[in-house]
Amino acid sequence: MLTGWANCGIITQKRQFCCQGKINAKIKKYAFFYRFYDTEKEKKQAVKPMDLVQSLENGSTKKYKQAFFLALLTAAVMFLPYVIMGCGYFTFYGDFNVQQIPFYKLAHEAIRSGDIFWNWYTDLGANFIGSYSFYLLMSPFFWLTLLFPTSFVPYLMAPLLVLKFACVSLTGYAFISRFVRNQNYALVGGLLYAFSGFGIYNIFFNHFHEAMVFYPLLLIALEEFVLHDRRGVFALAVAANAIVNYWFFIGEVVFTILYFFVRLTSPSFRLSFQRFLWLFFEAVLGMGLALFIFLPSVLAILGNPRTGTDSLLSGWNLWLYSHPQRYCGIIQSLFFPPDLPPAPNFFPDHGGKWSSLSAWLPLFSMSGVLAYLLSVKKNWLKRMLCICLVIALVPGLNALFILLNNSYYARWFYMPVLLMALASAKALDSPQVDFMRGMRWTGIISLIIAVPVGLTPQKVDGEWRIGLAADAGQFWAYVLMAAVCFVLCYLIMHHYRKDPRFIAFLLSGVMGVSACFGMIYLGMGYFSTNGGEIVETAIQGRDQLQLPEDDTFYRSDFYETTTNLGMFWHLPNIQAFHSIVPVSLMEFYPEVGVTRDVSSKPDISLYALRGLLSVKYLFADQDAEEAPDLPGFEKVDNQLGHDIYENQYFVPMGFAYDYYIDDTAFETCTESKRSNLLMQALYLTDEQIAEYGDILEPLPNSAFPDLTREQYLEDCLDRRS
Repeated sequence: MLTGWANCGIITQKRQFCCQGKINAKIKKYAFFYRFYDTEKEKKQAVKPMDLVQSLENGSTKKYKQAFFLALLTAAVMFLPYVIMGCGYFTFYGDFNVQQIPFYKLAHEAIRSGDIFWNWYTDLGANFIGSYSFYLLMSPFFWLTLLFPTSFVPYLMAPLLVLKFACVSLTGYAFISRFVRNQNYALVGGLLYAFSGFGIYNIFFNHFHEAMVFYPLLLIALEEFVLHDRRGVFALAVAANAIVNYWFFIGEVVFTILYFFVRLTSPSFRLSFQRFLWLFFEAVLGMGLALFIFLPSVLAILGNPRTGTDSLLSGWNLWLYSHPQRYCGIIQSLFFPPDLPPAPNFFPDHGGKWSSLSAWLPLFSMSGVLAYLLSVKKNWLKRMLCICLVIALVPGLNALFILLNNSYYARWFYMPVLLMALASAKALDSPQVDFMRGMRWTGIISLIIAVPVGLTPQKVDGEWRIGLAADAGQFWAYVLMAAVCFVLCYLIMHHYRKDPRFIAFLLSGVMGVSACFGMIYLGMGYFSTNGGEIVETAIQGRDQLQLPEDDTFYRSDFYETTTNLGMFWHLPNIQAFHSIVPVSLMEFYPEVGVTRDVSSKPDISLYALRGLLSVKYLFADQDAEEAPDLPGFEKVDNQLGHDIYENQYFVPMGFAYDYYIDDTAFETCTESKRSNLLMQALYLTDEQIAEYGDILEPLPNSAFPDLTREQYLEDCLDRRS
């Protein structure tokens, strides 16, 4: 029996046709595949509907399983050595260690305990839904962790990533399989999409893979609506993408609109105005279904300085990148594997650290894409890929995917990467495509990039050196890796194109290159950080840390320690590396001399802020060059390699004031001393003074200049009493 999704090539049961009438019915049902070819030439060389039926009947369900399990195997090979070295834990680098792992643990515990509205363990306190919907809250992969106890969550980080890669390959295959005759090439395309440079790069930000998993479903639903008049599926796909990650969904809306209008240039892709209105209705309906999570998420970031009008691109920055190397970096990202996010190597000054700038395809690089583009004259896919390149090279167009924010991000690249994987699959599938022509141009462009970067002399710190890369050894290793891929691809395409084992060689090549580079990439991150400290001190330290029992709410402080250590240890604290926090925090911190961008790190010199924010304990790395200088704190213990200081002048939350200060007094005081001033008096606006001024007295002028350490300790005692 054929399911309703048979037009995607899914077959649930093989069946023999017993009469010509049934055969004709089958042909008619699958004839829409034949319409995907835009020119008469393509149609002549395309698979005939009857052949297509037979190929579908020969086991497309098996292909879906292969798309999933081949990627699952490849990803498992990538991660397994590091999981073994970590005794079950997987640690990587930077944000992965200090955000992804503790965020998963914190959210897991919050949901299992029912504490899902306000979270005291995120900065000074945060809206749980608004702060974590971007990272993981609506990810189905995160919800799988709820089947396990919280202590087991860190062990799940690698298995979840393996599962994500497999699902990316599966949905990528589901999309690409619609456009090729030989479904084996769609398998190749799915693997290319999953293990692209974008996919490997963003292990660093492991919540980015959810967008890669779900976005192909949105395009499939759009194709289903237009080509097969399937109602309701597009609304569900819109809702799913908006629910999983609202930030990526904004960029997906922009790309899907572009895809839709470019796709309309294909003769087979047509719909009436009436059906267009219905499509629009489904888009709105899908958004409506997602509002339960989309709305609180957006409200949580409204007013955030990173999303305000001051952060918009303007002037020449709309048309030209301020970093000239960025243009080269964008092109290089197509032809060479990705660097670690904080360490761009080929073009170290392109100003795109952590921007997810990578679109490399394993084994093929740009060979399949260029072969397809150079062999096809008029085609919607060619137009779409060319438009994507122009968008990437124009800052204002690139920023459309992040609502014209002036920060540079290439985090929308997974969408053109999907189309690049499709172009590569179609190049393999189409006999008229000269694949070797694409390989020649790939080799030439790769040399044009590698030779100047590798051999240009420059003078650094008074000494001459050869090469412009940040790390010459790593640069030549990447060039060698690209050369090996080029040679391997050439051997497969030139010597085995007509061999019955051609598909096996292709799949093995893509899987082998993906696994090998994946292990190298993970190794660069794994050995660049102290994973043992993350495991032994941060993850396992929570159960080993022993503090006196105290029912009073208090916060902690951390000095020169692992980032987000307080979150690992489940302690409310004033040090937080978390991008999405309440706007009130973003407004408060700058007023008291603290820079608040993606993290809160009050300098130790702002000692009065510790009293104001009810800090009771401070944890300092025992190997720190200098002991923390905080008045009122005394060392009481040493645990887990950290000296523990207790605030003898601790002020519990909920203290009261005798005096108030107005706008003039607050603005007159320097930012570095405002926390001292706030320990003496409550800051009220003129409107608040008019309403509550009879309760408090204005702070005497004589007390205003007295903002010394000694006075601060007295103020602590006054507030505590």
